[in-house]
Amino acid sequence: MNSSPTWLHETFEHTGSAFGLRVRAKLDEVQSPFQKIEIYDSTDWGKVMLIDGAMMVTTRDNFFYHEMMSHAPLFTHANPEHVVIIGGGDCGTLREVLKHPGVKTAVQCDIDEQVTVMARKHFPELCESNDDPRATVMFDDGIAYMKNAQPSSIDVVIVDSTDPVGPAEGLFNRAFYEDCLRALKPGGLLVQQSESPLALMHLILDMRAAMRDAGFQSFRLLPFPQPCYPTGYWSCLIAAKEARDLTRFREADAAAKPFATEYYTAAVHRGALALPPFVERALAE
Repeated sequence: MNSSPTWLHETFEHTGSAFGLRVRAKLDEVQSPFQKIEIYDSTDWGKVMLIDGAMMVTTRDNFFYHEMMSHAPLFTHANPEHVVIIGGGDCGTLREVLKHPGVKTAVQCDIDEQVTVMARKHFPELCESNDDPRATVMFDDGIAYMKNAQPSSIDVVIVDSTDPVGPAEGLFNRAFYEDCLRALKPGGLLVQQSESPLALMHLILDMRAAMRDAGFQSFRLLPFPQPCYPTGYWSCLIAAKEARDLTRFREADAAAKPFATEYYTAAVHRGALALPPFVERALAE
């Protein structure tokens, strides 16, 4: 690509829509054993990471996703000390998790080391906590990691995966959720990115059903904006090991959090719990 600005479009066939960014140049590309990773320089959104042609991260808007995937479940848990992130190779979720001073260990297990290599090179701000002594950054099969995890050893499992195709396909089924349930301590939570409530509600319902079949007792969907993802309206699904009210979170602690965020606040968390009617209807079916 030359240095004259042009447009990079991702077409979402399954939603009948597309999203485009004006870019100056392709900065990098690597074909890993699992997927193709590309980096572009955009005119207004900073750097952009694509995996197999799908936009994963931009400098400008990644904070919506990373903050909601981490702070919402960690403030919903009573005392999150041991956290595991499955996927998350760009390391943004790991950075947010480690902002919580009560977290003692945070393991990030992504199958593709090249995602982290590219993130360190082009999104160093997302990787600034990789060398935190509480962090373990490893490259392995997340499905096998959870299958081999010690029972009742983890407080929160965060599934920060790509769409349910290719390497991530096995992260969206009952067998994987059963392994997560077994590994969680009493009071444990599982949170997984759950696509667009506007266009992909059927996938959310399938995920919730598989989690319920695996033994999880309570569920809560939290929508949030994510401009570079299909429809711009995204979500995460929180599942609790035991029956509990997932609209209750440590609101006072969230309001007094000792770290800065760009999107997440106690008020934003409370607002995300107020689901719009079309989502409530779909989840009630």
